[in-house]
Amino acid sequence: MGSRMSVLGLDHVQLAIPPGGEARARPFYRDVLGLTELEKPAELAGRGGAWFQAGAVQLHLGVEKDFRPARKAHPALVVRDLAAVLARARLAGVAVREDDPDPDPRRKRAFVHDPLGNRIELVEIAG
Repeated sequence: MGSRMSVLGLDHVQLAIPPGGEARARPFYRDVLGLTELEKPAELAGRGGAWFQAGAVQLHLGVEKDFRPARKAHPALVVRDLAAVLARARLAGVAVREDDPDPDPRRKRAFVHDPLGNRIELVEIAG
């Protein structure tokens, strides 16, 4: 194995949603997490789903006919002001789990689930 790196970055993360789940998902990703919805390319819009972005991070929601929420696998999103994000989540009726401290003392984290049951980790990094 050489020392040459092949992977340069992460383009996007995709989570599955059930057919018709966009209306339930949008308020969570837009209003709770603060992501901006992107217009999907015309050739992909007919498949359903939704795309969101914040800075260089993109999160895509793709429709899966035999949908099962991701309860263990999850994206970990770095956020500014974790407390404010969690307050918005609670106001929206989203359950928050903060009882799992990060092993790195510079990081705070919490877990939430989107309205369709997909697990999301939220991380704030000090400094």
